[in-house]
Amino acid sequence: MSLTLAIIAATCLVSFLAFRDGALLQRLILWPPAVARDRQWYRLVSYGLVHADGQHLLFNMVTLYFFGRAMEGLYVRYLGETGYVLFYLGALVASILPTYLRNRDNPDYRSLGASGAVSAVLFAFILVQPWATIFVFFFPLPAILYAVLYVGYSIYMDRRGTDAINHSAHLWGAAYGIAFTLAMEPRVLALFVERLTHPPF
Repeated sequence: MSLTLAIIAATCLVSFLAFRDGALLQRLILWPPAVARDRQWYRLVSYGLVHADGQHLLFNMVTLYFFGRAMEGLYVRYLGETGYVLFYLGALVASILPTYLRNRDNPDYRSLGASGAVSAVLFAFILVQPWATIFVFFFPLPAILYAVLYVGYSIYMDRRGTDAINHSAHLWGAAYGIAFTLAMEPRVLALFVERLTHPPF
């Protein structure tokens, strides 16, 4: 089993258990006062193992399946299997940390889901393959165009703040995925520019 599949399996298992056990969900979800007051730092990772519903879980895990499998080999080559897992766990922390700091005294705030870490994997893939085709609701888009639209939409929705989705985590996760990959292998930037300026069509 690949590491990506192992992460998906673990996330699905915990999410399904939390669907049936509200107390477990509350122990794992990101609730900022519990982190600051009770030193429950594990919540900065465990929130990514639980999801709001089956659709939320399915969307994240399908995305992780396709792009995680595509990127796993690169990280394992440079960092080993442990390094790839730490990259993913680091993405969970990095994507949620700004949200936590902004809401650390807010008892009404909660966040859950692996979207930030999935965004890290997705944008790392786009960095390496900017002209790959990404299907959005079965509509094909060049990866780089999808990235621009995704970032623009996330910024817009984050500023509006009218839904229950943590768009900030998506943005910070994307930034982490790009920054981590470039720190691991700086030559990826030159490869990105080369591929971006020489589209295959």
